[in-house]
Amino acid sequence: MEFKELQIIEPILKALKTKEYEDPTPIQTESIPILLQGKDILGSAQTGTGKTAAFAIPILQNLYLEKQKQKSPRVIKALVLAPTRELALQINDNFVEYGRNIDIKTTVIYGGVNQSKQIKILNQGIDILIATPGRLLDLIQQKKLTLAKVSILVLDEADRMLDMGFIKDVKKIIAMIPKERQTMLFSATMPKAIMSLANEILNEPVRVQVTPEEATIDKILQSLYLVEKKRKLDLLIHLLSNKDMKSVLVFSRTKHGANKIAKHLIQSGIRSEAIHGNKSQGARQEALFQFKAKNLRVLVATDIAARGIDIDELSHVVNFDLPDVAETYIHRMGRTGRAGLGGFVISFCSEEETKLLQDIQRHIKMNIPVVKDSVYSKVFDNVDYQKKPQSYSKKPQPSYNSHKKSSASHPKPKNYSKYDNRNSKPKK
Repeated sequence: MEFKELQIIEPILKALKTKEYEDPTPIQTESIPILLQGKDILGSAQTGTGKTAAFAIPILQNLYLEKQKQKSPRVIKALVLAPTRELALQINDNFVEYGRNIDIKTTVIYGGVNQSKQIKILNQGIDILIATPGRLLDLIQQKKLTLAKVSILVLDEADRMLDMGFIKDVKKIIAMIPKERQTMLFSATMPKAIMSLANEILNEPVRVQVTPEEATIDKILQSLYLVEKKRKLDLLIHLLSNKDMKSVLVFSRTKHGANKIAKHLIQSGIRSEAIHGNKSQGARQEALFQFKAKNLRVLVATDIAARGIDIDELSHVVNFDLPDVAETYIHRMGRTGRAGLGGFVISFCSEEETKLLQDIQRHIKMNIPVVKDSVYSKVFDNVDYQKKPQSYSKKPQPSYNSHKKSSASHPKPKNYSKYDNRNSKPKK
């Protein structure tokens, strides 16, 4: 299927062509026709599936066609809420690119920077506002903007907003928006709190559930090191001695841990930076810019900070710490293997994390291959990594709309046998 088959107007098709977008992703194929009809949607999709375009394209098209019928002053008609500044900026960039050929104005507001420039743009009149909850409420309280004319609401990464404690703020914002509206809620995971929120704010929504786990696992090569916690840093430095690891995103469970990892890498002569919630906006943006420009080889991030990272050519993801929530493992995997490329995910598991490992393997329905011949490898008595558990099934889980999985095949990356230097001795 091509984008033109989704009844998208020519100016937006032209912008997509400029971006070299040819075929819509599954979430786009499912969502765009529904949203063009003005229906509410409850969407489950991982990062990297093309979710932003799935809601941005129909919003732009519907607002543009509405303006063609009735000329009216420029007021905020669509609001997109995002949990982090990085994600809000990324969403705004996408709206600007897709709407470059139509007269729809978009802007983004977020905290951590002076508000005067944001207020100036708002005063000039905009159609679409992308915002983080805190800054939006702040400006509303200052009477710098109103949501009285909003007819389209998007909650993106709703589970992250829950994790970051934004749900109360989100509910305050929703109460300020007319009930007669189109609402879209997207979340990678659907905990009870998110389902409860969806039941409150959505009106007869269409459920779109795209589960890319199988496709993700097919094209990304995973490996696991059972390693003592105190030797993780040494193992990471050892692996990074391989120059094939050109662009590496390292996940830390904590902000302190991210700083510690980056500090040790720098001391070992490996250019790296840490990004997390305690870093200033300027520092985070600069680190992301340098990483995308390939001036930084390694970026160390917490899960929340990493939600705004959108890089096609990311060769490796390293789980320095295993995530507390099994679904997060898929989020992390989705950072590599993008744009049809292959990728590697390397996970470290200490003895204290074996329960987390079991949860992850149960969630992805497979055992992650263990590297046994590394000098850093340990054998944990409570981990049976040779026998495949009987309860694990490779049978794909059906989506809500029985969407067919993409048939595109992704060759496994080459040089797997050498990428982790598993047969070499560590440098002294």
